[in-house]
Amino acid sequence: MGTRKLAGKESRQGVVIGGSGLVGGTIVNYFKSKCPEPIDVLAPSSKKLSIREPADIHNYLQEKKPDFIINAAIANINSDEQLSYEVNYLGPLTLARASIKLQIPYIHISSAATLELGMDIGEDRKKQFTTGMSNYTRSKLMAEKTLEYLFRQEGLDYTLIRLAAVYGNHDHKIQGIHRMLFSVADESMPVLFTKRGVLHSYSNCRKLPYFIHHTLNHRREFAGGDYNFVDKDPVELVDLIMTIKSYLQLNIPKEICVPYVLARSGQKSVGVLLKLLRKFGLKAQLPSELVFLKQFYVSQTLNSDRLRNSSFADPAPDETIYSRLPEMILYYIDRWSHQNLISTYNEEMKLDKDFIETFQHNPEALMGAAHQGAVRTVGGEVGWRSEQQADSDARPEEAHG
Repeated sequence: MGTRKLAGKESRQGVVIGGSGLVGGTIVNYFKSKCPEPIDVLAPSSKKLSIREPADIHNYLQEKKPDFIINAAIANINSDEQLSYEVNYLGPLTLARASIKLQIPYIHISSAATLELGMDIGEDRKKQFTTGMSNYTRSKLMAEKTLEYLFRQEGLDYTLIRLAAVYGNHDHKIQGIHRMLFSVADESMPVLFTKRGVLHSYSNCRKLPYFIHHTLNHRREFAGGDYNFVDKDPVELVDLIMTIKSYLQLNIPKEICVPYVLARSGQKSVGVLLKLLRKFGLKAQLPSELVFLKQFYVSQTLNSDRLRNSSFADPAPDETIYSRLPEMILYYIDRWSHQNLISTYNEEMKLDKDFIETFQHNPEALMGAAHQGAVRTVGGEVGWRSEQQADSDARPEEAHG
């Protein structure tokens, strides 16, 4: 791997494709602000480097001659065959061949959609190609199989990191788990489109760059490997939705599970209606996540033993989607409110950011205020508040310390 000199130290330079998304943006932010080594990353826009244009890729990489490539780009889940093929398959293939030519590592971000449904699914339990498979799944699976082939036949130095449902902050798009959070907050989810006992694995976006950095520094161990990068314990979808509801102190969704047959029928009916509306010039479509409606009713938990048994040490072993929920709710509700995206939410309920900061980092201040008679109760035990005064002289702001 090549090195550069920066401030008297050996440095490396990498290229991140798809750096504007949740995953790619988190990776870029880590290397720019948190990485302890002198590693610089470039995140070219699609105007400078389109993953759909092989010439763009070759010209850019030949000019920059990076020390590694990270691909976090994906086509929209409901993209057509051509776009899915070009972005999710042909692009990664071109990047891989460029990595072989430059003799540098290639880190590829893939999806749990390529694996079978069921419990405790290991990395080797990939789906078989079928005619009914979604364009997204087919193209991602094609990329995985080709990267494995290039590793065996042409010496590609790659690591494949497979993510499940990704959670984290700073996502500019409302998709994945953030679509679910938005639907609950906007009170547009009256009932549950799943069933009790359905479990899924989740991937902590904030931890991902630490693993990527580790794999770059330990190529002998991680070259040619694929890893399910997920939290150790799966989560029940019903429980997660109802937990979000309780945090927001809302009355819906009701804890009523809609059978899959009924949900599927409703999805088809709405789809027909939207097609009719488009004929009148009204542009509307179902959320792309509904391509995977069946997954809302079937468990898929990924085995992460390969990751746990590697030399990588989890930087935050106790952090889960539940521990991140308060922070995520504060971030996204505040963002969506400023963008006027949440229309039905009760605006009288305000986020109490100061309280959460004080509770997490200075609980003694809350205790002292309580001892002096200023009592703060928090609805749902996080972020949303109601205030009570123990006596007429107590001031609510005293609880901030």
